[in-house]
Amino acid sequence: MFKKKQPVRLIIIIITITLLAVALFWHRDTIRIGQEIDSFKGVSVYYNGIDFEQSHGQNNSPDGYYYGNKWQCVEYIKRYYFQVKNHRMPDVIGNARDFFDPRTPQGKLNQRRGLVQYRNGGEVKPQVDDLVVFTDSKYGHVAIVTEVTENSVEIIQQNVLNKPRQSLKLRVKAGHYYLGTGKQPAGWLRKK
Repeated sequence: MFKKKQPVRLIIIIITITLLAVALFWHRDTIRIGQEIDSFKGVSVYYNGIDFEQSHGQNNSPDGYYYGNKWQCVEYIKRYYFQVKNHRMPDVIGNARDFFDPRTPQGKLNQRRGLVQYRNGGEVKPQVDDLVVFTDSKYGHVAIVTEVTENSVEIIQQNVLNKPRQSLKLRVKAGHYYLGTGKQPAGWLRKK
């Protein structure tokens, strides 16, 4: 009986691997690296491929302001703030997690980014155009708020495998705003 199950398992494994290979090939064939997959306020989100660490060169504004490595999450938010808010961040380098400064007090200026910083769990509700910062991974992650309701916040992001939009739960408790469940952002930054 054991001998009969071995070929069946092997066939199932081969079929599964083949289907995954076909799916990856089809996926790569339909969405190309650098292809626009979404946009917000006229700022495009580009596909970075299946390797989130992959960079496809540097991207700069026409006058030379450094947005970041194509098509990383940091590149999108810097390009967004430059194009929509006419904002140049004083410190142009760093990973996504570096955008939140734990030493900056609530509601004060984050000097490296030139933006006011708010902590998740503080008394200030996220707003459209806020830059949301996740610090709970090696490089972190950043995104832009596109919509805020009573109980959710939608974000747009780059370099999250074909998922440019995501909805995060928003809870209010005793006048404090808590964004996300599970993976939660450290906070958000805002141009005043």
